[in-house]
Amino acid sequence: MIRIDGRREDQLRPVKIHRHYLKHAEGSVLIELGDTKVICSASFEDRVPPHLVNTNTGWITAEYGMLPKSAQQRIQRDSSRGKINGRTHEIQRLIGRSLRTVTDLTKIGQRTIWIDCDVIQADGGTRTAAITGAFVALVDAVAAMMVDGKIATNPISDFVAATSVGILKGVPVLDLKYEEDSTADVDMNLVMTSSGKFIEVQGTGERIPFSKADMDQLLNLGMAGILELIELQKAVLDIQGFAV
Repeated sequence: MIRIDGRREDQLRPVKIHRHYLKHAEGSVLIELGDTKVICSASFEDRVPPHLVNTNTGWITAEYGMLPKSAQQRIQRDSSRGKINGRTHEIQRLIGRSLRTVTDLTKIGQRTIWIDCDVIQADGGTRTAAITGAFVALVDAVAAMMVDGKIATNPISDFVAATSVGILKGVPVLDLKYEEDSTADVDMNLVMTSSGKFIEVQGTGERIPFSKADMDQLLNLGMAGILELIELQKAVLDIQGFAV
């Protein structure tokens, strides 16, 4: 099958991660995944949600949003609607959960690390790009906290990245752009660590049900793509692992 942009079925879109993209955030990146572009920042404050006060543990939480003209049709801001829509809330929880899973929150003390992901241009895969970019921003924020003496040891235990897979016209494909995602028979988002452990598997039969054999094929395809993204994260960060 020839894909819209000429890629192979198992090929990621071109990925670029630009570190230190914002002046004031402790960690920030611009991640480009094909024509999808997301600004991810990580910053911290010396307080935690009420349920964690006096527990000697911290928290990581995320906010996600799409700028009004990040897509072809203008998207109304949440502030104009007066509430966060269901999709935004779901993605925010996914980003926060993905990063908390690889972070020892007891090592950051009574602090909250805020992850902000703003989509400035959307062409499919915004949530997976946000997770992949946000992890790099988190690493830089943690490094800044260590330099400032805020924390003593690195709380991050593993790399994490995310990608999408799907079945398009009967063919399993990796990293769907918008035109593919909107017409796919099966759509799946995967979040995984560099040790090959899954944090999230979101799979939906959009037009047809899928078998266990289909799922196994999609998981293998997605795993290979995520490991490729993690190698890029390592190259961008110029490190090969963490001192746990």
